[in-house]
Amino acid sequence: MAMTRETLEGFLKDAFPDAEITLTDLAGDNDHWQAEIISAQFNGVPRVKQHQMVYAALKGKMGGELHALALKTSAPG
Repeated sequence: MAMTRETLEGFLKDAFPDAEITLTDLAGDNDHWQAEIISAQFNGVPRVKQHQMVYAALKGKMGGELHALALKTSAPG
């Protein structure tokens, strides 16, 4: 079962309530997403750690309900 935009957005907004989040369905199948996340939580955090924070927010759904997620993360400004 694929992950809907609403479900994915819910996980991300729970973990990053301050964030500006842009989701793009790359293949039109609710299975291959790109997420652009701009959050103050990423201030001073290396990119690899930022991505780990996002994967942690998905609560183990990566690789199951969510097949592929391309990430662009940054702090505001």
